Amino acid sequence: MTEPKFQFRDNVTVIGGGECSRETLEEALKTAPRLVAADKGAARALGWGQVAELVVGDMDSLAPALRATIAPSRICTIAEQDSTDFAKVLRVLEAPLILGVGFLGGRLDHTLAVLNALARDGRAIILLGEHDLALHVPERIGLDLPPGSRLSLFPLAPVRAHGSGLVWPLDGLAMRPDAQIGTSNAVAAPGRVELEFDRPGMLLMLERAALGAVLAALALRQRESR
Repeated sequence: MTEPKFQFRDNVTVIGGGECSRETLEEALKTAPRLVAADKGAARALGWGQVAELVVGDMDSLAPALRATIAPSRICTIAEQDSTDFAKVLRVLEAPLILGVGFLGGRLDHTLAVLNALARDGRAIILLGEHDLALHVPERIGLDLPPGSRLSLFPLAPVRAHGSGLVWPLDGLAMRPDAQIGTSNAVAAPGRVELEFDRPGMLLMLERAALGAVLAALALRQRESR
């Protein structure tokens, strides 16, 4: 069966059932005002007075009583059990930018499954946690960040990395998940970081306060690609 596609002209926040505060959701909605829920994320959003426009998943975690209050046209049920609810959302959702909340922290196996979905998808999707943010970074990006701030790179596939503006240079480093990685690096003065990778597959992790810098960098990339 062909899965439906849901196209949004505006940026979208996707909420999951993992660790997430009300403040984190509200911060995401300032940038991505359209709300989509991955299964039981709908219940969490509703508890904070936010109604998801669309709920996607296998619906094994959404209470029947709550599901009965949601219009059938706003529910996309994908029954297969070979992928996570987050992966299901990404398969059917198209938007200029996707921010995910409620996907970092909590159970380690859930977090790893979410990162696997990012690697398979390929888009620059930002996951916003309580302390950190993560994204499958484009093959080229420039960031203005405070000197000394934490910057970590973790390859989701074999990737060769180049860059400038870091305390520990990359210098064409060959990276892969079971060998060389690049966590716990830091931004050097004056604070301009340039990163380039020979293929998709690199996860970039920053302090949550870097969200504005990441959004600005992605917006510039989008303008340059037009």
